[in-house]
Amino acid sequence: MATDSDAASGTDEPDAITIYSDYVCPFCYLGRQSLARYQETREEPLEIDWHPFDLRAGKRGPDGEIDHDADDGKDEAYYEQARENVRRLQEEYDAEMTEELRTDVDSLPAQIVSVRVRETAPDAWLAFDEAVFDALWIDGRDIGDRDVLADIAGDVDGLDAGVVDEALGDDDLRERVTDLFDAARRQGVTGVPTFAYDGHAARGAVPPEQLERLVEGV
Repeated sequence: MATDSDAASGTDEPDAITIYSDYVCPFCYLGRQSLARYQETREEPLEIDWHPFDLRAGKRGPDGEIDHDADDGKDEAYYEQARENVRRLQEEYDAEMTEELRTDVDSLPAQIVSVRVRETAPDAWLAFDEAVFDALWIDGRDIGDRDVLADIAGDVDGLDAGVVDEALGDDDLRERVTDLFDAARRQGVTGVPTFAYDGHAARGAVPPEQLERLVEGV
């Protein structure tokens, strides 16, 4: 898989791994726990080149709202298997979670705000990104709610809660985020999390050893 990051080449640029993810994907949260474990083994930090992905695209109507009655081909057996996989990986990565699945939450508002934070306050982005994940998967909060996002942003150093209203009121930004979703699919991303590095990719909440092989070829 080719990625936009493949073009980066300066020796002064920090090493980065591209991640396609959606906050409402529990495996994206678990994949980040795996990445954190891999990061601990590295002498140099590995930056995150984040790209948003819309896991709810198949149920999203023309108005941008999710139609929870839309058939996306996922039945109860699918969700039960997903829960089992979440529980297994939660134990494997010793990840703190109070939620296994949240099909009722729309992450689009969180992704819009995250893109704005990344563009306007890049030094605060990672803390905001991790706080959004924690709010959903540890605290069980609805990250599609404007007030919840404002609380999260207000608690991050270098951010102001006002970034949420500013981002969610920007129709051009919303359209650009939708374009980013489309760009991910054009890159061949069909599911998340997808980790990409130097033209190679790994999909799923893969173990730290597999991320090491992806990045270091060992």
